[in-house]
Formats: sequence, C-alpha cells, structure tokens
Amino acid sequence: MNLNWKNFLLAENAIFNCDTDIVFPLPKHEGNKHIYPIAHLGILTVAGIDAAKFLQGQITCNINDITNIKSSLGAICNPKGRAITTFLLIKNADAFLMILPHELLELVKKRLQMYVLRSAVTLTDSSDELCLIGLSDGAVHPAEAVDFTTSRQENIIVNLQNRNLIIAMANHAQTFWSERLKQGFQPEDSAQWRYLDIISRIPWLTAATSEEFIPQMLNLDKLGGISFNKGCYTGQEIVARTHYLGKAKREMFLVEYDGLEAPEPNSTIIDNSTGTEQNIGKVLYAQSRHNSCKMLIVLQVSDTSTYNLKLKNYNPNKITLLTTLF
Repeated sequence: MNLNWKNFLLAENAIFNCDTDIVFPLPKHEGNKHIYPIAHLGILTVAGIDAAKFLQGQITCNINDITNIKSSLGAICNPKGRAITTFLLIKNADAFLMILPHELLELVKKRLQMYVLRSAVTLTDSSDELCLIGLSDGAVHPAEAVDFTTSRQENIIVNLQNRNLIIAMANHAQTFWSERLKQGFQPEDSAQWRYLDIISRIPWLTAATSEEFIPQMLNLDKLGGISFNKGCYTGQEIVARTHYLGKAKREMFLVEYDGLEAPEPNSTIIDNSTGTEQNIGKVLYAQSRHNSCKMLIVLQVSDTSTYNLKLKNYNPNKITLLTTLF
C-alpha cells in the first residue's frame, strides 16, 4: 500500500489490524452511503505493444471485448485448466490493469513472466502507485448481475451494481475520499467490502483455493468471464471440453452460515440429506459481518437440488442456500 495513502487513512481514524484488514470506529450515523479502503486486492499492470496479444493467449475472457467503457472478470489457468487466479481486467489507454487478490499477485506475475519470452510486454506491480476505493449507496441483491461498465473522469470507475470500484493515484485518492465524506459517505471497514463482493458472487481466490477449480466451477461462464470462440490460451482445452460436453458437475453457490466464525477457504462442505454424510464441496471464501456469515461455496450439482449442508470439523451450524443454479 502507498505510504502516503496509508498515513492519510490513519489520520482519518483508520485502524490497521494488518496490511489488508482496515477498520474504522463505529459510524456516527446510519445510512446507505459508505466508502471503503480496499487493500486485500492488488493491481498488476500489463503494458507494452504486445500486451493485448500476450494476454489473449493467457486469460479466459476475450481481450477484444475489453474497452475503455467495459471491463471483465476472467481467470488465468494452469495447463490442466485449473484457475490460478480470478481477476477483473480494465483497459487503461494502451495498458491493462489486472485487479486480483494481493496474496496471489506475485505468483501470477512470475507465472505470466514465463510466457513473455520475446514479446514487448512489461508486468508491473502497481499496488503502491494506485489505490483502490469502494463506494456503495444502496443494498446489493444477489439476483442482480454485475455488468462492469467502466468510466473515466479523474479516476477510473467500475460499476458493480449498487457499488463502484475506484482506481486512483494516491494523491487523487486522498482528494476523492475527502470529497465523498463531505457528500455524506461514511467510512466503513474493508471487511464489509469483501462481504459485499460475496453477495455479488464475485469469485475471488486465495492461496488455499488457487488451482483447485476450473473456471466453470466458479460460474465464470455465467458471469461473462469465459470466451469459447477466442482461440487458444493456457488451459483452454480443458475449459472448452467441459463446456461442449455439458455443464460442470460442480458450481458456485451463495450461502448463509449460522456460525459466527467465518470458515477458512477450502474448508470441506458435507451433505447429510440422504442420512449419510458425504463430502460434496468446498468453501471458496467467507466473511462474517454483523452476526451474519455469508459464503461462496463450490458444490456438486444435485439432480434434486436438495441439500442438508454442514461444515466438516466445525460446529454443526446450518448452511442455507441463498441462490440456486443460474
């Protein structure tokens, strides 16, 4: 994180539990207008005259569909078609900004560097140069799709339903934050933004879940993050085969968990609907907030769509599906 940006947030009464977990004192008033510092995501800049061609051979989405007004989710896969990371890709002049989990950024950078060879491409960790800010001014509904429309003023703004993701230079971020406070936006904890990402069904990966799932298991095909007519990319054969043989045997669901402690990513989900406990899924990631825990989980698809779900090795609290199959 940019040091000037961090010092600014500290002056705004932010408390850093760690570099990626930022909290604020309890709000002085209630309302729907909130502003969030986002530090758990990083920014990898892919630049150079061959940047678009290079990315086209490495990512699941179609680089030609990404414009100054349209961003996209996508994934980078290993040769076995397993997603190393998911990302939000944004066009920025002749370069591309890849928003992805900060804990995976260096791994992804090294993996992509292996394929650069003689291409005119540079890979740069821009997480210190650029700051991420979240804005929300209304309720987020799981049934509503996120379209990732993008606009540019002084900063880059990506629409995420009733939220916006702001990408700004550090000095611009400070000005943007101060101006929004004057407009009545209330600072909120970074964990709340992660909670809203879960409700929006954005499938971020972690070190524990990297290379565990093919993109369809993360519903990236339904979220516009896979192109099936763009040509070859690393892992494409497996991803395409899954598509043309029919739907994946596992898909991602939004659920609510009655326990107060958020389970770790890749925790095992069991089903007891038949009277015999069976391991049928994994936790993608989870976030507790205000006595509620929301999770994205990857489950085997049931023909009956009936489950009696619990977490293995956790208290036997109930798991309730909040979304059905797309």
